[in-house]
Amino acid sequence: MAKVGIIGGGSWGIALAALLRKNGHEITVWSALETEIEMLRENHEHKMLPGVKLPEDMVFTTEEKAAAEGMDLLVMAVASSYTRVTARRFAPFTEAGQKILNVAKGIEEATLMTLSEIIEQEIPQADVAVMSGPSHAEEVGRGLPTTIVVGAKSKATAEYIQNLFMCETFRVYVSPDILGMELGGSLKNVVALAAGIAIQNVPEGAIISLPLRSEGFTRRRAFVYGALSGIVEPIAAVITILLIDSLLPMMPYLLGFAAGAMLYVVVEELIPEAQQGHHSNLGTLTFAVGFIVMMILDVALG
Repeated sequence: MAKVGIIGGGSWGIALAALLRKNGHEITVWSALETEIEMLRENHEHKMLPGVKLPEDMVFTTEEKAAAEGMDLLVMAVASSYTRVTARRFAPFTEAGQKILNVAKGIEEATLMTLSEIIEQEIPQADVAVMSGPSHAEEVGRGLPTTIVVGAKSKATAEYIQNLFMCETFRVYVSPDILGMELGGSLKNVVALAAGIAIQNVPEGAIISLPLRSEGFTRRRAFVYGALSGIVEPIAAVITILLIDSLLPMMPYLLGFAAGAMLYVVVEELIPEAQQGHHSNLGTLTFAVGFIVMMILDVALG
């Protein structure tokens, strides 16, 4: 049995705490929020994980010393924006060689450092590892099958953590590629969003290019005009980034305007155009298929 300190009382930290306790380890959960600790002490359940009951012998505290001293492993499960300040708070209570497992994802905006690099900078005496993979707190808390990867500079450290977490429903692999794991976990949503936007732009460009081609434009010229029709998006994105503080309160209205403009084009132009001639049924069918495909892509790509 190992003694594990969970640093962070959010849903992910609590799900891992429940998993480790089921594996027979002694668990102490720390949170900077007194209200969160009181909730866990009173209910032995996190509000974001209904039905996931925590054992009565699990300890909950707001004191760094109680959560860190004498622990075989510290699990850093705070939000990425709080990783540095939390690591700094725990540094005085961390012994040389203390194993710290970071389970959060993100990159520090000001320094572009990964979270493990932040922890190593603030707690240089620690042996820092990372955990990443396709997982959700509610699924892990309910004991649904999950596969995940632990990365560490030392194979011995990775295998030690692997043995603590491994069970019938939680499969753990090891890897030395800490940087690749952290970048992959942090950037996957960015890549998915970019891919989703790019895929959506293909039919939008085709709407411009195909009619031009049918009117006698050369293939290259029709393609260029179709591509240029989407140039407003990156320009608007750059302007939005530069003016984000001013535009943030207006975002609901801007998004509503964009959605309304798209619906107007569909209702006013595309649907009537598709109903002309002898191919109205085909136009309706392709519209329905296109709508279903885009909904699937939106959900699949997050």
